Amino acid sequence: MDIEKEFPKGLLRSELFMGVLSSVSAYSVRVNLNDAGSPSGSHFSGSRYGKGEVGEFVLIEGQLNLLLGRVTDIKLPEIERRSVTPTYDGKSKLDAYGNIQLLGTVSMDTLKVTAGVASYPRLGDRVYAAPLKFVSKIPTLMDLKIGDSAPLTLKLGSVDIGSDNQSGQVEISPEKLFGRHCAIIGATGGGKSWTTSRIIEECLQHKSKIILLDATGEYRDFSGDFVQHCHLGNPVKKAIDSKPCSLPPASFQESDFIALFEPAGKVQGPKFRAAIRSLRIANLKPNIAPDGFIKKINQPKSAFQTAEQDPEISVKLDDPKQEFDVSKLPQQIEQECVWPDGFNDTTKWGKVDGNFSHCLSLLTRINAIFTSPAFDCVFNSSEESLSKKIDTFLNSDKRLLRVCLSGVAYEFKAREIIANVIGRDLLMRARDNKFITNPLIVIVDEAHNFLGRNIGTEDTATKLDSFEFIAKEGRKYGLNICLATQRPRDITEGVLSQMGTLIVHRLTNDRDREVVERACGEIDRSASAFLPNLKPGEAAILGADFPIPLTIQIKKPTTKPNSDGPDFQKYWKEV
Repeated sequence: MDIEKEFPKGLLRSELFMGVLSSVSAYSVRVNLNDAGSPSGSHFSGSRYGKGEVGEFVLIEGQLNLLLGRVTDIKLPEIERRSVTPTYDGKSKLDAYGNIQLLGTVSMDTLKVTAGVASYPRLGDRVYAAPLKFVSKIPTLMDLKIGDSAPLTLKLGSVDIGSDNQSGQVEISPEKLFGRHCAIIGATGGGKSWTTSRIIEECLQHKSKIILLDATGEYRDFSGDFVQHCHLGNPVKKAIDSKPCSLPPASFQESDFIALFEPAGKVQGPKFRAAIRSLRIANLKPNIAPDGFIKKINQPKSAFQTAEQDPEISVKLDDPKQEFDVSKLPQQIEQECVWPDGFNDTTKWGKVDGNFSHCLSLLTRINAIFTSPAFDCVFNSSEESLSKKIDTFLNSDKRLLRVCLSGVAYEFKAREIIANVIGRDLLMRARDNKFITNPLIVIVDEAHNFLGRNIGTEDTATKLDSFEFIAKEGRKYGLNICLATQRPRDITEGVLSQMGTLIVHRLTNDRDREVVERACGEIDRSASAFLPNLKPGEAAILGADFPIPLTIQIKKPTTKPNSDGPDFQKYWKEV
């Protein structure tokens, strides 16, 4: 960075002088405020400065370097408190002081910003309001490498809130935003969806590869040569050029079917797994299963046992990815409910035993799922598979693949299971090093609906953990995740703790703020205290990759998400 070009008159401007230090501790300092009694802030270079307002960033002129801090509270000594009355005109001086949280150190020669305090200031050191242009460049200055060319950055918003001055524009490198995963968090109406749209728009300006799992269809208006849409199920509203796709059973693993069909008790579970094992043999040795499943009732065992003991087949039987014809599960489960031997004949199976009656509820559930519209895209679709669409997308010049899940129903936990299958498919590709030279960002909207879910009974409990594994190991393979959620408390701390960057909009729920605090080791209560009062569209950027929290106003996206509720004024007003 050319310091003289960016800040030709330096950072510590006399017009921004705030006061001098009167107290120093390990975590904060106290400043005597010169202009605390002024009726309003001041303006400098087109921007407004409070010179002592809560939330304002400041620079402390130390002996060896500059210290970056933030004003957390302002007070008057008790003896002065009564001097502020309704008749106060703002002309007289107030003996006010402010507490400043120490955030980082600024190198005097390069302006490189580092977290922590290199050397503490002394009493009497001068304090200045930090120029907004400097504050906006903190993310860049934390990554500053002398001699490097200008890095590729994403323009998310501005710290110069309420002004048309563009000097406060915040630019963040993709490495810092997505490098250790990202989470966009905020209560309803806080601007979470706009931030997601803004990030997507910025990424589309570059040779990015993004897969967006759109839970509600609100991002359907994205368009252009670099955008591709597809949908599972039958969305109520879909993009004009969206193509239907399927998620065939071959995409599922044994654990997915256990989560889906929920075999219960001590009978259904073993019979269910035995049926899957038999169907795998039927798939690998079709000559012994002319009807697609292994017949066992009163049938000889020899052909089945020979196939089961075949070395090439036996090694595949316990592979959770080994395919089988799931449509034959009801017939095969019935065939598994037999006596182990025929009447005085150990070479054949016997008649149907009493266990079949215990499996009737399981067969009913399986048949209900096969015919449920929620799973038409799995069991009753001839459309191209989503996996093939992902292959086409990765090998094309497209930059955004939006997968709409709004047409997938909630019954039978369809959304959670289908999203988990998609996540595991991407994780398997990552482990095969498909994204090393072409990094992929997966954006999961309404992530609280999909992550951290446990499905099934006590005997067959299954954890849907594909995205949790992506959060833990994906980045070393070039697969990064960006979560958007309004309920961080519903996402496991194991996932949130892996998020290097948190973009947090207004959070009014105490439990949500506590989860964010625990997930982000660099944030303390003084920083999280600002979260309930953020305005719509305003967000705090923090996390392991942002140890110096920064509050910005997200720039409005060109393609706005369709997240508005019903227009009661339009439809309820009598004509």
